[in-house]
Amino acid sequence: MMRFASLGSGSRGNALVVEAGPTRVMLDCGFSYIETVTRLARIGLAPDDIHAVIVTHEHDDHVSGVARFAGRVGIPVYLTTGTLAAVASKFTGVRCECFDPHAEFHVDDLRVRPFPVPHDAREPAQCVFDDGTNTLGVLTDVGMPTAHIRAMLSGCSGLVLECNHDAALLRNGRYPPALKARIGSRYGHLQNADCAELLAALDTSRLKHVVAAHLSDTNNTPHLARSALAGALRTRPEDIHVATQDGGLAWLDLG
Repeated sequence: MMRFASLGSGSRGNALVVEAGPTRVMLDCGFSYIETVTRLARIGLAPDDIHAVIVTHEHDDHVSGVARFAGRVGIPVYLTTGTLAAVASKFTGVRCECFDPHAEFHVDDLRVRPFPVPHDAREPAQCVFDDGTNTLGVLTDVGMPTAHIRAMLSGCSGLVLECNHDAALLRNGRYPPALKARIGSRYGHLQNADCAELLAALDTSRLKHVVAAHLSDTNNTPHLARSALAGALRTRPEDIHVATQDGGLAWLDLG
């Protein structure tokens, strides 16, 4: 049995919990310890229910709460060598396990298949989680899809995909030009249309759930994100889930 839930997704903090049998890992932790505990309680978990934290990259909205949480609970943190180099001064006393973004590793019953992504961080990676029957592909904080990303995400049972912004809203919005350029660059964040194009190119024959994640509060809306991904799958917008910043997303079962 595999399932997943979001504690929150957006520029003010991110954390995703993946469960396979008795094993539970948290992907990123961008919230304070108290806030993380509060959000875990919403999905029926306590801190001791988490067995490891996997870090995608060093940006504060993904890593700011990792050291405190892992240190308090006494669990390992998995991250790339480049990410560790960027956060080492804040991770004193935390058990860190470095992984190669091209090589799979295991956390108890869960196989983790990381893959590198283009993003403006030291050595960013995203992950496919595998319990032997079902797979969950996670892709947030990426500037553009690559052939390797498409290969890694094809055939997944569940997908969590970045729909950071709508191109027109970003272009016409109040952000300064330099920030707009960073977000829209090849090493920035994925817009709705590009995410939909990626989704349309994947093998979705086993797909049970699609989640739009990391939506900008300013430059996107759940309606726009849902509509884009629904169009790619030729389904209804209401069939697309959204992981929100404040509410996250309740458990979704993959079987």
